[in-house]
Amino acid sequence: MTDHPISNPQVSSVIPHFDAVSRRSVVSDPPTIRSSDTLFPRRCSSLRADEVGVAIQCRSAVSRSNHSPIHPFTSSSKNLPKQIFLTGGAGFFGSILKEELLKLGYSCVSIDLEPDTYKHKNFTAVQGDIRNTALLEEIFNKFKFDAVFHCAAMLAHVKKDLKNLWTSNVDGTKNIAEMCTKHGVNKIVFTSSNCLWAKNFDTPVKENQIPEPVEIYGKSKAEGEKILLSYKSFNTVVFRCPTIMDEGRLGLLGILFEFIDENRKLWMVGDGKNKYQFIYAKDLVSACIKALDYNKTDIFNIGSDNVKTFNEVYKYVIDKSGSKSKLIHLPKWFMILGMKICYMLGISPLGPYQYKMIAENFIFDTEHIKKELGFVPTKTNEEMLFTAYEYFHKNKKEILSRTNVSAHKSVAKMGIIGIIKFFS
Repeated sequence: MTDHPISNPQVSSVIPHFDAVSRRSVVSDPPTIRSSDTLFPRRCSSLRADEVGVAIQCRSAVSRSNHSPIHPFTSSSKNLPKQIFLTGGAGFFGSILKEELLKLGYSCVSIDLEPDTYKHKNFTAVQGDIRNTALLEEIFNKFKFDAVFHCAAMLAHVKKDLKNLWTSNVDGTKNIAEMCTKHGVNKIVFTSSNCLWAKNFDTPVKENQIPEPVEIYGKSKAEGEKILLSYKSFNTVVFRCPTIMDEGRLGLLGILFEFIDENRKLWMVGDGKNKYQFIYAKDLVSACIKALDYNKTDIFNIGSDNVKTFNEVYKYVIDKSGSKSKLIHLPKWFMILGMKICYMLGISPLGPYQYKMIAENFIFDTEHIKKELGFVPTKTNEEMLFTAYEYFHKNKKEILSRTNVSAHKSVAKMGIIGIIKFFS
């Protein structure tokens, strides 16, 4: 499968002005919903929507009694939007975002490919695909949305059908934009990625840096930005996010946590002195809430402060957890060559972005978001990573038995890394 090329965006000031590129969906929409008057017949129901089995789950039970506050979010707006549409609400970050939105008094409708069992009187879960325009039309006809948080995205290391990834991340984004235009929604908040680049930066990356993605996920995020920023019918706030970290974050990090939990050697690519920024999920949620009160189109880099080297971050987690793992440094050229070969053979979950960036520096300049939104990060890289590891350690048995969850809520398949683990 070949990647889908995109044109490089041209940047002026903070907001890029992209060359116009038209792209048609290469897959047809799933069969349409047959009966619009029975899609949401009443709250607190669960039904099958059509012959392809799009499950619609409307949840109206009260929130869980043991739910505790997760972050001190505030907003100065006196007229906050009250009806939110969230894509990817069953995913790692979407789950954290929706819980806080509901806590703050919003009503929230979520769409996700995976089932969502979360219950709240103001929450509606739809199991479905954002490429299904008929389903989106049903939802937007039923609810009057004030804003959309577009967090849904397929990942390259778990989706071998790269054409499917492209159509979901790109055509799906186009569908969301069209629905917002048609139904008068004036705000989209889009979670983009630092995968727009895959090279070393010795200085912090600013918003006007021209994206240069090297793999399909990064290209799909760049294309998503371009689509949303081309619309004048609504305001778009783009958050370019590094790795989002919090308790429950797994995916490729789950492999690292297994090594630490089992006192295995950690094989470092190069000298481990490079710095790579994370963002605390609850800090990103805080920025998302602030974006609802920001009445302009803009791009914001977001990330932690005081970024330390991988050596320091991993050593912090090892020491604080009581693990006996040791850092073993191997030549950068040797490790990257091996990673490339394993990826081409289809036996490693680590793709082009990972083997290009695993030994490089990447830190976002966050002055713009601090000035415009008053953003202040609350956790450092090492604190975030330990929080995520501690959750894995306490819930390992349950985590390893999970099925039908998003990529970041399960541990990525190791492939050849499992053999390396055996000899570690």
